[in-house]
Amino acid sequence: MTVKYTKDHEWVRVEGATAVVGISDYAQTQLGDVVYVEVPEVGRKLEQGKEAAVVESVKAASEVYAPLSGEVTAVNVELAGEPGRVNADPMGGGWFFKMTVAKPAELEALMDELWPPRTWSRARCRASSAPAFIATTCPPRSII
Repeated sequence: MTVKYTKDHEWVRVEGATAVVGISDYAQTQLGDVVYVEVPEVGRKLEQGKEAAVVESVKAASEVYAPLSGEVTAVNVELAGEPGRVNADPMGGGWFFKMTVAKPAELEALMDELWPPRTWSRARCRASSAPAFIATTCPPRSII
């Protein structure tokens, strides 16, 4: 089982040919109390980096982007009645959807950790213009 992260705080847990997708603990904390989750329909084809779902909280609404390309095979129907599961257990019972992994090589572009320790600083990320450094080591610019 492999867990990877996007720079936008989605996580993906790969279990064989299936990927489970949700948002990070940091993302749910920043959103506050989640009041609504719109998941994609089963059978929908997703493209890496494109909008896949929507999560709404008492503070804001935010898109959830597909961390990988593939087809949605299952959705967490429990979120319709209990969207707070995203806050209570973002990497467990708060998962959004499951999907096939159409392009396994896309996993290489994802991070093993959210912002690897001691590799980024606010000043260094703000000053950097190197896309590879920013994409792999800096948090989203909206929070730095």
